[in-house]
Amino acid sequence: MIKAGIIGATGYAGAELVRILTNHKDVQIVWYGSKSYIDKRYSEVYQNMFRIVEDVCRDDRLQELADQADVIFTATPQGFLAGILTEEILSKVKIVDLSADYRIKDVAVYEKWYGIEHRSPQFIQEAVYGLCEINRDQITPATRLVANPGCYTTCSILTAYPLVKEGLIDAGTLIVDAKSGTSGAGRGAKMANLFCEVNENMKAYGVASHRHTPEIEEQLGYAGNCDVTINFTPHLVPMNRGILATEYASLKRKPDGSLPSYEEIRAVYDKYYGKEKFVRVLEKGVCPETKWVEGSNYVDIGFVIDERTGRIIMMGALDNLVKGAAGQAVQNMNLLFGLPESEGLELVPCFP
Repeated sequence: MIKAGIIGATGYAGAELVRILTNHKDVQIVWYGSKSYIDKRYSEVYQNMFRIVEDVCRDDRLQELADQADVIFTATPQGFLAGILTEEILSKVKIVDLSADYRIKDVAVYEKWYGIEHRSPQFIQEAVYGLCEINRDQITPATRLVANPGCYTTCSILTAYPLVKEGLIDAGTLIVDAKSGTSGAGRGAKMANLFCEVNENMKAYGVASHRHTPEIEEQLGYAGNCDVTINFTPHLVPMNRGILATEYASLKRKPDGSLPSYEEIRAVYDKYYGKEKFVRVLEKGVCPETKWVEGSNYVDIGFVIDERTGRIIMMGALDNLVKGAAGQAVQNMNLLFGLPESEGLELVPCFP
């Protein structure tokens, strides 16, 4: 059995890790880390785990946990892991970090967008960006540190990646308009997330300044071997889970001046995702909906060519707590230990 520890086990992403790993046949959770609930039974924090998880919450002593676990998931705020990670810890245990500490390769960009000093930049280049559908060959049993992508970024990158990679769109024209359920903001008490603030309301936030912007730009830049600058606008919508990203870009015309056909665009998506377990490219005319992926590790993608404007509208939907966080982390763990990538993730979407 793989012994797993979770730091931040009582946040939404951490709780989703507990839910998934509890049903993973090759994993035993040995540490439920939570600074806010030390010595409290986990099932008292999450009553849905009554008579399922009997353990108590422990603190965030990473050094002690490294001596007991084979893999540590850090579902923690930005700066936590970077502030305490050492070579000694990495020499003992694999780490899948759900924060942004090691996602962005340029430390200056990280510090600019997140507004904090990076305290262990020596590990940034070693960390593998854990978007399995793109970097699978880099996530191996020899990998020590995985930077688990964010929810908005996973949806935004996967939706546009094949067309950027094949040069079918002008990446400099890319606009990403995304909506997220309130669980994406975390479990901490915030006035803006109160029921009366969120219910019957929809709002944009982080306009032209959201911290996931450079992550999307960097990864799509690698795909297209070019500089990518996007407009990214996230919105908060009154639902628990789910992300829907709608992306707009100008299509590159063929030598005869015509636009690529639906069949040509579809062939490119099928080239990259036709054999992927967790990316579902929908049939022509079908647009993704968050309800069709809720509770699962799937990403649904659809697209429409706008002949009138010469643009393509790409759409992606995922569950921000599963494929956007915990499910993806387990997907990465499976690759780290040479297990089938979908082990523990055969989660059928919930409906309604």
